[in-house]
Amino acid sequence: MRSLDVHTHVLPPELPRWSPIRLERAGECRARMLREDGTIFREIESNAWDAAQRLRECDDAGVGVQVLSTVPVLFAYQLPPQRGHDLARLLNDSIASLCREHPRRFIGLGTLPLQSPDLALRELDRCIGELGLAGVEIGSHVNAWNLSDPALFPVFARASGLGAAIFVHPWDMMGEERMRKYWLPWLVGMPAEVSLAICSLIFGGVLERLPGLRIAFAHGGGAFPGTLGRIEHGFRARPDLVAIDNARPPSAYVKSIYVDSLVHDPRALQFILDCFGHERVALGSDYPFPLGEARPGALIESLHLPPDVRDRLRARTALEWLGREASSYDL
Repeated sequence: MRSLDVHTHVLPPELPRWSPIRLERAGECRARMLREDGTIFREIESNAWDAAQRLRECDDAGVGVQVLSTVPVLFAYQLPPQRGHDLARLLNDSIASLCREHPRRFIGLGTLPLQSPDLALRELDRCIGELGLAGVEIGSHVNAWNLSDPALFPVFARASGLGAAIFVHPWDMMGEERMRKYWLPWLVGMPAEVSLAICSLIFGGVLERLPGLRIAFAHGGGAFPGTLGRIEHGFRARPDLVAIDNARPPSAYVKSIYVDSLVHDPRALQFILDCFGHERVALGSDYPFPLGEARPGALIESLHLPPDVRDRLRARTALEWLGREASSYDL
């Protein structure tokens, strides 16, 4: 069985001028992602937009299927609602087009203008009903709203009702003003953001109210697995502060969420397998970016797991989360 990579990012070949990020080509195979002030956000290669190049690299790495999602900086929750909806539609149309062109190799996740839950609901319906995407990728927060905010609950409820998968990715990291050096927003802020998202959904009662919600978190759940003991203890020691919106402890939900395998260390991977169970961990590489796994699945292979567990991590958990059948894809 070839691998199914749940965590890959893709861009359209061009972005509109009013996007918070624009693309500036630097030759045939390279481009710069520029912020609105003209500073460089990231330099990228053609595998960020060129499907043929992606597929060549997938074949070289033994990846049969990629789940495509936008680059988180393009969540663009800071935009005015209608402009955010316009950008989401453009990005979703682009991903859906790639999936139509390569239906056995790509599975798409849309993005939503969550700064306007009403528009987000409209676009979620379009993603699933019209574009045939498997679900959506969302940020770890939406401006001042954590994911527990009541304004966002109708979106989670609609996703659950539609059977749409949700992939939560960190973005706009907390404390960036104190992390100007050493790439700390990506090294420290990202893991914290994922833990914030998980805790918000647990403590806010979202997972309790929507037990059928199929939701996955990037980067192995970030800081959450390593601090679960502290989180659980805090819940029990100060229920007056923690258990105010949901009376069940965090440990009650660990086996009901999914995480990807992107933790970069075999000891950390074994830890999240012990924490969540192999039924809840799926291969994710963060392709095509430098903090990703250069050869998707190499970390899984390094643990010398039983073949059935290895196959589960490489594809079967992902298929379950996505609600898709293996026979539809080149695995």
